[in-house]
Amino acid sequence: MSTAKKEYKRVTVKSLVDMKQQGEKISMLTAYDYSMAKIVDAAKVDVILVGDSASNVMAGHETTLPITLDQMIYHASSVIRAIERALVVVDLPFGSYQSDPKEALRSAIRIMKESGAHAVKVEGGAEIKESVKRILAAGIPVMGHLGLTPQSIYKFGTYTVRAKEDDEAEKLIEDAKMLEKLGCFGIVLEKIPADLTKVVSEKLTIPTIGIGGGKHADGQVLVIHDLLGMTHEFNPRFLRRYMNLYEEMGNAISEYVNDVKRQDFPNDDEQY
Repeated sequence: MSTAKKEYKRVTVKSLVDMKQQGEKISMLTAYDYSMAKIVDAAKVDVILVGDSASNVMAGHETTLPITLDQMIYHASSVIRAIERALVVVDLPFGSYQSDPKEALRSAIRIMKESGAHAVKVEGGAEIKESVKRILAAGIPVMGHLGLTPQSIYKFGTYTVRAKEDDEAEKLIEDAKMLEKLGCFGIVLEKIPADLTKVVSEKLTIPTIGIGGGKHADGQVLVIHDLLGMTHEFNPRFLRRYMNLYEEMGNAISEYVNDVKRQDFPNDDEQY
């Protein structure tokens, strides 16, 4: 049973570990710009992820691969200027950390120095171990990401559920334990069986954040555009839409167009 929720003036990486120990679930949402981040932070979301999903929902790319480090820094800087409470985590984009630990450190330092972010997130396990070690050694907080890793979409060829087979599930567990041992403060578990999320969450002292990983994760994350129904073609099982802004915004804009066309806007009260 969860204990009473503690009020955090500022959420830190330590706060998230405390939440797990106290049985309080962690809320996490994406944001990519000042205005949206202001709303998300005011709603007391614990963690704001400046995700490389900006490549999809902000720039219209099919995958997360095209977004650059400079673009991630731009989005992160916009978010940082808006927040007062939330912990801001920024994705290291594809190609900025995978092959060269020195390049990984340079990328992470640029994000921290140029945007003012609080932490970075990386996708992968043992294959990026040296990069994670190098970033952590510099004192930069790191969040891991296992399961479905969108930056590896062309390797897997599909966005289907990962780690359903025993060997892949066992590797995920070992990777999770390795990331914790290295010093990561949390791990996103994307699109894996709920029972596996439960196993991983119980084995770790650091929190797990699920997206399509079921209810046993220590927290949940969604893309803000999906939660608000600004996107309408993406309908995975794990997504709960809390609004239908695609339709509502479309109706409002159509009404504005009609008012302009029939010379109803602006009216006498809306001019000087």
